[in-house]
Parts: sequence; structure tokens; C-alpha cells
Amino acid sequence: MGTGRKTIKHTIILLIILIVLIIVAASIGAAKVSLKDTGLIIASFIPGVNYFINVEDLNPQEIVIISQIRLPRIFLSIFVGIALASAGVIFQGLFRNPMADPFVIGVSAGAAFGATIGLVFITGVGLLGISTITIFALLGALATTFLVYSISSARGKVSVTTLLLSGIALSAMLSAMTSFIMIFRTHDLTKIIFWIMGGLTAASWYKFNIIAPMVVVLIIISGFYMRDLNIISLGDERAAQLGVQTERVKKILLIMASLIAALAVSVSGIIGFVGLVTPHILRLIVGPDHKILYPTSAVAGGIVLLMSDTLARTILMPREIPVGIITSIVGVPFFLYLLVKSKKQVF
Repeated sequence: MGTGRKTIKHTIILLIILIVLIIVAASIGAAKVSLKDTGLIIASFIPGVNYFINVEDLNPQEIVIISQIRLPRIFLSIFVGIALASAGVIFQGLFRNPMADPFVIGVSAGAAFGATIGLVFITGVGLLGISTITIFALLGALATTFLVYSISSARGKVSVTTLLLSGIALSAMLSAMTSFIMIFRTHDLTKIIFWIMGGLTAASWYKFNIIAPMVVVLIIISGFYMRDLNIISLGDERAAQLGVQTERVKKILLIMASLIAALAVSVSGIIGFVGLVTPHILRLIVGPDHKILYPTSAVAGGIVLLMSDTLARTILMPREIPVGIITSIVGVPFFLYLLVKSKKQVF
């Protein structure tokens, strides 16, 4: 089976799973809605399909609950998962290490520091309807990425080793600065910790409509470089021999992946292991070819985070658990299992 057909096959299977999960997730909550009614309500918003559905037969209250409360959160969680998994594939390919993740160059620490600044010092100010926390989290993530990139770039070349080390160093420093602020702002401690743990409680269609198009554009642009990433994975010298402009491709993919991860973190907080575990699982299923791995991991990332967020908001109803806790509780044991199972390849 050719690469294109294999990609389409796996992607379609994952999309079918995702659609089923959307209907199931939308039906679950404090107010239970049957799967049939949930499917009909969702279908009533699809152009062309809505012609065959009589909206008058549906419960108006259920329509509001699903369309205005649950679906915005469901779709935002899907796109955050897609973003984290896509960025994870790129970073793992660039670092030639399946253990790398989107936060390896300090994106998460920068976002956490930015969000803390916005939450503590500049509350009540927003831009275009976006909260201060989201704006400052995005700025923090982007500023950290730019600083790490500047440190690791010399004479037009980017040192992957320096990039990794400077990312670790800056992450440690920014985490310390965030903790320092938390010590002196104890009355804001709960809000800061809840954001850092990751969550999608503030999801809205407005936020989704702003973030989703940017994520889609960045993912599509990155997708054109998956063939080059395959070759770069063989080593820089080999890639140069095969005519790939390695430094140019590295710069583009680093910028794209960092922007994708920064956008995701700015609306969700720190959600770990989605960008690390998802590509690793898909690599075991579809193989290392990035032309297949990239799109399948993206869809799988949406599935993973949707499932995690559904658990987070329903497992202890009416109390909600930050989704970052769910992904860590589930992700760490599973990741350790994968490590033990494939330790011969890792070591």
C-alpha cells in the first residue's frame, strides 16, 4: 500500500473514532442527553444535513446545553490536542528522539510565567474579547521560544543540542520566577495553580474561532516539510547530500512547532504528555514515516485530549479536575510501559 493510501486509511479510521467520541462526550454531563438526540442536535448545525432534521422535535434547552456549553469545549480540546501532538511529532523528528515533546524548549514555562503575570498584575484588561491570561501566556511562550532560538543560533545555523540545553535552563529559571510570584501573592495562588495544571473551563466559540484557524494554517504549512523531516532524521550530513537545506528547514519547523505549541498552551494551560505519548504510540502503529505519522498523530492527539477532558469534567461531577492531572495520571504509566516494552530500541 502506497504512503498516500496508507495515510488516508489510518486518518479516516481515526476521524471516525473522533466523530463517535464527539457525540458521546457531548451527551455526557450534569444534564444527560441521549446519544440519538445529541447526534441530531449536532447534525442540525451541519449545512446540507440540517435540511433532513426537524429542529422542532428537539428540546430547546438541550440544544443550548450542547451547542453553547459542551461543543465549544469539545472542539477546543480537540484542537489543543491536535496542536500538541503535531508539535510533538516535529520536535521528535528534529531532535531525532522519540522522547522529546513540545515543551522541551521552554514553551510551557514561558506560558506559565506569562499567565502568572497577566493573572496577578494586569487583571481585567483584554484584547478583542480574549482574556489577559491567554494573551500573556501566548506572549510568554513566544518570547521564551525567541530567546531560546536566539541563544542556539549562530552564523545562520541552529544547534539542536544548544537549543535543548538553553530550553531546559530557561524553563528552570522561569519556573523559579513563577514560584517566587506565587509566594508573595498567596491570595492568587489557587487561580495560578489551577491554570498551570491545565484546563478548558473557559472554552468558548469565540476563543475557538480565533485559535483554530491559526493552528490549522501552521499545521498545513508544516505538513509540506514532512518529506524533508524524514531525510533530516537520517542525519544532517546525509540530508545535505540529498539536497535538503537542513538549516532552513530546521528554522521553519522550529518556528512552526513553537507557534503551534504556544497557541495551544495559551488557551489550555500546561497539559503534559499529549505531545509526548501520542506520537510515540502512533509511531509504533504506523511507523516512522512523518508523511503518515504527522497527520495521524494530529487526529490521535485530538482524540486523546477529548477523552481526557471528558473524564476531567465528569468523573467527579459536579467537581471538575484539571485535565493536565488526567493526562499525567494516564500518560505516565502508559509511557513507562512503552519504555519498558521498547527499551531495546531506546537504549
